[in-house]
This record gives sequence, C-alpha cells and structure tokens, in this order.
Amino acid sequence: MRLAALLYLLLAGTMCSAETLVYFGTYTRGNAASEGIYVATLDEATGALSQPRLAAKADNPSFVAIAPGGKTLYAVSETPWTDDDSVGIVAYSIGDDGTLKQLNQRSTRGGAACHVAVHPSGKSLGVANYSGGSCASFPINDDGSLGEIASFHQHVGSSVNPRRQQEAHAHSINYNADGTQAFVADLGMDQIVIYDVDSESGKLAPSQQRSLKMPAGGGPRHFCFTPAGKIALANLELTSDVALLRYDDAARSLSMLEVASTLPGGQAVPGNSTAECLVHPNGRTAYVSNRGHNSIAVFRIDASNADIQWIENEPTQGEIPRGFGIDPSGKFVVVANQNSDNVVSLQIDPETGSLSPTGSEITVGTPVNVRFLKR
Repeated sequence: MRLAALLYLLLAGTMCSAETLVYFGTYTRGNAASEGIYVATLDEATGALSQPRLAAKADNPSFVAIAPGGKTLYAVSETPWTDDDSVGIVAYSIGDDGTLKQLNQRSTRGGAACHVAVHPSGKSLGVANYSGGSCASFPINDDGSLGEIASFHQHVGSSVNPRRQQEAHAHSINYNADGTQAFVADLGMDQIVIYDVDSESGKLAPSQQRSLKMPAGGGPRHFCFTPAGKIALANLELTSDVALLRYDDAARSLSMLEVASTLPGGQAVPGNSTAECLVHPNGRTAYVSNRGHNSIAVFRIDASNADIQWIENEPTQGEIPRGFGIDPSGKFVVVANQNSDNVVSLQIDPETGSLSPTGSEITVGTPVNVRFLKR
C-alpha cells in the first residue's frame, strides 16, 4: 500500500507540474516599457494568464520562435543594420523555470529582422529582414546555438503603393510541413517568394516557381498553412484582406484562389491594417488581426471547395492587436495589443470558431508576438 501510495503521489506531482508557457516578443526602443522577452503561463481550462515575468533582456525582440522539443527559443532583434556585426537573431536555451539564457547571436545581413521560423527538423531556421528586403537561413548546432549563415537572398522589386512599396520588404518566412520549401511574404513586392530548402544545411535556393504574384497594393505580410497543407493563407496588410491560396506539394506550386475582407461588410476603416494570420488546428477556422479596427476577424475555411467565408469580428479589448497565438489545446486565442500594453485571452467556440472574452488580461509593455510551449 505504501509503495502504491508513493507512486500515486509521484504521478500526481508530475501531472501537476505540466504547464503551458506563453512567451511574448516585444518592442523595447523609444518610449516602450518593455525590457525584452516575457513569459507567463496559460491555464488551459479557464484561459487565465498569470502575471508575466521577464524571461530575458533583449533589444527589440519583436518576434520569437521555439524549436521542436522545446529546449531553445530564437528571437529577432528588429534593429537597423549598420555593418556585418549588427545583431539580427539571438539563440536562447529555455530553463526549467521558463527563463532564457543566451547561447549566441548572429547578423542576418539586413535591417529590421522581423520574423523567424524554425525548420520542422529543428536543424535550421529562417529569418526575414523587413527594411533590408531580404531573407537568410542558419544551421542550428546540437547545443541549440546558431552556426554561420547558410544562405542569404536579397529581394529586388517594388509595387504600386508609393509610400510602402517603393522597394522590397520581406515580412515573414514559413516552411511547409516537411520542410522542403520556404515561403517569404514580401510586402514591398506584392509577392510570396518561394525557396527550396536543403534539409541538412538549411540552405535556401530559388524554387522552380520563383514567386506567386499577389493582388497589387495588397502588401502580403504573414503566411500560414492549414494542417493538411493543401491550403494556405496570406494576410494583406495594406488592403485589410486575406488571400486564400492552394498549395500543390507534388508540383511545388502555389496559386491564388480568392480574397476576402477582414472588416465587417468589407467596409473600409481608415488607418486599418492587418498583422497576423493563423489557422486553427482543426483546419476549419482562420483568424486575422486588424490594427485600427482593433479586432480579430474570424473565417470559416472549406478546404474541399477552396472557399473562405467571414464569420465575425471580435474586439481585442486593446489598441493595435499585433500578433496572437492559438494555444496548444485549441481552446483559446491570446492577443498582444501593442499600443495599449495589454494581453488578453479569448475563448474559441469549438463548433463555430467564434471568439468571446475570458476576462483574463495582463500587462506587457509593447507586446508584439505570442508563442506557446506546453511541457
């Protein structure tokens, strides 16, 4: 009996120690109250967020990504590029208490590194440089640190918006499920630029289909796949739209299907722009954040008919919702409101995908990006 009781207590302790960490990338420059990367916990039963803690001091770590296995985190440093020593990407090990310890840092050879994605194998990562209008990739060493740069590609081009599209502006990089290709949304060129990926070295090389041309003046910003990998989304920052795309992995090709407005009734909201797009793990619902309208647009996706339909817009209870994340259980959306220094959680209706407030709100200075680690 004593042995059985001891085993029960050990098992119960292990179960109770399980937690879902939430990491927040932020802006630290200017009048920002942030000091770097913050971490909180999410209660996956209620959606309640704990008070955030500083995980690591960092310079403008606006976007972070966590490697498969949950041992390391990578953060961009969205700062100007002045020379070959300018830091663009930083590697961290994740401690037992959720804090971060810097492993090393690298130059991304371009200004304003704004987005990072880890290859599905965990052996490399890709970075998009916004003002540099370029992308780069790096191998990941066995200890999680970053090796020397594996590849660098300078984008060249423009589009029709005279203020935002006079030159290339790479805004995100994402891999397909098996990591054979990478997709860089370039806001300045109105293109999704496509690269083939060497799985061992992490090197990027232009694919046979060099790019997919997007609607003129749309400004593709972020990009994501549905779980099945046959459908993708790209939010168009400048026109408050989301584009539904078809991906043929056998042909290594991407094509346009249709475009939907992220605003109620498609009515323009002066000053609005979109920031993030994500697909729910069930593959039936998609979400896009509106900065200005201060809402999350909810869409239903019908992959079989290649159709996307607007459901609703849910207020984010703050100003300029930048990034957001869907928790691992698929029950909650956690939203970072950049200009009001607050993060809120919204509950996802399991049937419709619609959102409603949980009542949980925490303060994080200038939050930009949300990433989860369940362990």
